[in-house]
Amino acid sequence: RGRRRRGAVRAQLAAVRAEGGGTFAATFWADFTANIIRNLWAHSIIFCGHFPDQTYTFSQEEVRDETRGGWYVRQLVGAANITGSPLFHLLSGNLGYQVEHHLFPDMPSSRYAEIAPRVRDICRRYGLPYNTGPLSQQLGTVHRTILRLAFPGGKVRPKPGPYPGDEEPRRAA
Repeated sequence: RGRRRRGAVRAQLAAVRAEGGGTFAATFWADFTANIIRNLWAHSIIFCGHFPDQTYTFSQEEVRDETRGGWYVRQLVGAANITGSPLFHLLSGNLGYQVEHHLFPDMPSSRYAEIAPRVRDICRRYGLPYNTGPLSQQLGTVHRTILRLAFPGGKVRPKPGPYPGDEEPRRAA
């Protein structure tokens, strides 16, 4: 019984090799290539939303006694958007709207394009940064930041001052 089973398995493997021996190799290399492309795409989109030159990172000490307004400002200066067509945003899972995602993490990502102009207008009215740019520009600044920090003497960019709170709104010039 065991010999018959092993013989049947051998016969099936021989038939697979005879009919489609190259299929496994083709599928393997297609999967390998797709994983490389997907990982490069995910790296580019995610890093461009968090690490361009104009974004800031914060330590636990810096956010310990943070006000609600300070939290929103930190979300603005700690994230960046990527401009692109509706197809680009669909392919990136709407991750090109990182500023809106950081400000409204519970909102469905399909709504970010709708609120982005409103967020940008609020930033303009109050003199707050709204970091956005095309993928190539944002990716270039990401790699510039990585290179700056990778070598000895590379320093983190100085952060803006604290959020002024309920003072008079700053008008853009």
